[in-house]
Amino acid sequence: MKNKILIATVLLLSLKSMAQTTVIPNSPDSRVITTGIPFALIAPDARAAGLGDMGVATSPDGYSQFWNASKNAFNTNKSAVTLSYTPYLSKLVNDIGLASVSYFNRIDENSAFGVGFRYFSLGEIEFVQDEFSTPLIQKPNEFTIDVSYSLRLSDQFGMAIGLRYLRSDLKLQTDNVDATAASSFGADITGYYQSEEEAYSDFNGRWRGGFAIQNLGPKFKYDEEGQENFQPTNLRLGGGFDFILDQYNTVAVTAEFSKLLVPTPPELGTEYNYTDNNGNGVYDEDVDDLGDTVASNVIISGQDPDVPFLSGVFQSFGDAPGGFKEELQEFTYALGAEYTYQDSFAFRAGYFNEHETKGARKFFALGAGFKYNVINVDLSYLFSASQVQSPLESTLRFSLTFNLGAGTYTEY
Repeated sequence: MKNKILIATVLLLSLKSMAQTTVIPNSPDSRVITTGIPFALIAPDARAAGLGDMGVATSPDGYSQFWNASKNAFNTNKSAVTLSYTPYLSKLVNDIGLASVSYFNRIDENSAFGVGFRYFSLGEIEFVQDEFSTPLIQKPNEFTIDVSYSLRLSDQFGMAIGLRYLRSDLKLQTDNVDATAASSFGADITGYYQSEEEAYSDFNGRWRGGFAIQNLGPKFKYDEEGQENFQPTNLRLGGGFDFILDQYNTVAVTAEFSKLLVPTPPELGTEYNYTDNNGNGVYDEDVDDLGDTVASNVIISGQDPDVPFLSGVFQSFGDAPGGFKEELQEFTYALGAEYTYQDSFAFRAGYFNEHETKGARKFFALGAGFKYNVINVDLSYLFSASQVQSPLESTLRFSLTFNLGAGTYTEY
């Protein structure tokens, strides 16, 4: 009887040992947050690019539609039309780029409306099955169309709401002839503050501040069985100060912070059976024997990113596997300065920084602007400061603004 009990006990311990499982982290993957239609985050104009890709709290201009539509209600011009084109990956190809056009109109002293269009072309892709077949030419592209309404709630503060249609036609009809473009709708909520001019000891000054929640809308996918993609929902916060040295010379300094309101990818691992040879209940790779796979892509830390878009916005503030420290790493920041002479010439410099584990984009930018009659010409140039080279490295960017009804409104 005692022998039977002993044998049963040994068998039970053996089975318990074989039933142990452990989760081993996958090879470290980058936790860079990815979204659909990422081109919507590229600076469309040379002025913002020359300041380090910022525009939520800079002084109003024709491109406010893309950064912070609230600024349209503070523009000194009655209306404006803008045109710009940004070559992308210009060192490799010559047919990829971002084009934009916008228009705004101040309805009265307190309100304005604006429209904007951005088009991102990925050039032509030629597919050839064999030397006898006719080449299949594909032209993948993406675009956004948006409208906004801005309202001044006081002399110094205004808000705006914008609606946007986003369309992404990137699926190549090579294997799947039923491939279709994906689309969705998004919204912007923005605000802008601009103080009165105040006198200091040696100069006058003016404070600026702004915020923008952009591309807030449902996820999209390219087919019924495909993966759902988040829009590039983004939060921007910024502030600045204008040093008004005299009636001709002004120096403006601005800082901006930005964060994607999209869930952070969790830390994943693979669950295995293992033989617990030392019986301590903890897997030791030097002692225990690893068995079969139980489950793949098990979440070790973090949260499941497969959530509705609105839940994803709130989740994005506290789901980073690295805790609060990693949440802070998901903020990018930009610093910029702009010197303006007699509202006819401007020189700009800026710096943009993104943490190494979240994309590692770091660059310096220089820019200049010229005003002739009702036309503004802006240009910028980017210098990479990271081992991750920017697609816009060494690219000279131009943008044009046609001011209609210049000087109609007095803001300062």
